[in-house]
Amino acid sequence: MALDDIYKETILDHYKNPRNKRELPGAVVTCTKNNPLCGDEITVAANLEDGKLLEVAFEGAGCSISQSSASMMTESVGGKTVGDAMSLAADVRGMLAGEVEPDEDVFGDLVALKGVVKYPIRIKCAVLAWDVLQEAVSDGGAASGGAAH
Repeated sequence: MALDDIYKETILDHYKNPRNKRELPGAVVTCTKNNPLCGDEITVAANLEDGKLLEVAFEGAGCSISQSSASMMTESVGGKTVGDAMSLAADVRGMLAGEVEPDEDVFGDLVALKGVVKYPIRIKCAVLAWDVLQEAVSDGGAASGGAAH
């Protein structure tokens, strides 16, 4: 099986069987953003304690890339410090811009998003969840809506 096919399988698996796609009652921070160009909408909720993302969940609707990326993001950042999660977010953005070559040991399933680089219009779909998480933790979740930039 070709590497691109493995990546597509990973994206489809996260789309069909999303991880942490649920409400998170009592979440410390929550934020919602959408991408009006394609209709993707994602809400990220998280519980934080001592600068650590104890639990991260998402809800939303959209294309397979946005929903898969959100699923992968929740798995990747849960248990990390906010700083480490934001560093990973920067690395994911770098990978999607073609500037960072992902280390599969560090990125795990996130490496599957590497193929999105070939479709520039879809990059916003892949980074939406990361943007929502970043906004949620940076302003304490005060922003509950808005369009992705």
